[in-house]
Amino acid sequence: MVGKGSFICVEGLDGCGKTTQAKVLAERLGHQYKTVYTAEPSQGEIGTFIREYCLKNENRLSSIVEALLFAADRFEHVKNEVIPAVFEGTLVISDRYLHSSLAYQGAAGVSLEWIQKINQNAINPDLVIFIDVEPKVAINRLKREKSVMENVATLKKVREIYMKFVQKGDLVRVEGNRPPEEVGKDILFLVRRFLKNRC
Repeated sequence: MVGKGSFICVEGLDGCGKTTQAKVLAERLGHQYKTVYTAEPSQGEIGTFIREYCLKNENRLSSIVEALLFAADRFEHVKNEVIPAVFEGTLVISDRYLHSSLAYQGAAGVSLEWIQKINQNAINPDLVIFIDVEPKVAINRLKREKSVMENVATLKKVREIYMKFVQKGDLVRVEGNRPPEEVGKDILFLVRRFLKNRC
């Protein structure tokens, strides 16, 4: 990505620990770099609608509608938050990004090519880390109320798509079935190595 800063995304199944790890990563790197944590769905109007209506709704919306809403939220997120921060030299750490749409809506049967097309204005991250855990483990870790996408059958399909992107080299896999401290140590190592090589 063009800019003085960097854009790094943390992906994975709900329950894999990505939110915790993304926040910890931003905090640790914040001692050395100007760093900001962000997430999708965003805090904007579309992202708020997704969280409060789509994910908590008793019945799941059409997967095509989901994909369109996430793409619209992503456009606003990138335009209003990510790009300005990166061009100011900030290290942006995002909890979820484009691969979440590809994995979750793709698992629901939406064409990956179509999802990529409607997200054509989404900038490419500099590094995407995938925290890999088994679907049953992810579900068992979720203590809160489950969203409409959080069940073992769905998450198995979601993980399969994520792993295809890992195999292509688009995502860097980190083993998530370990204590959070070990997972965080590996993520920090990967990001520091990336930042060192970028300089």
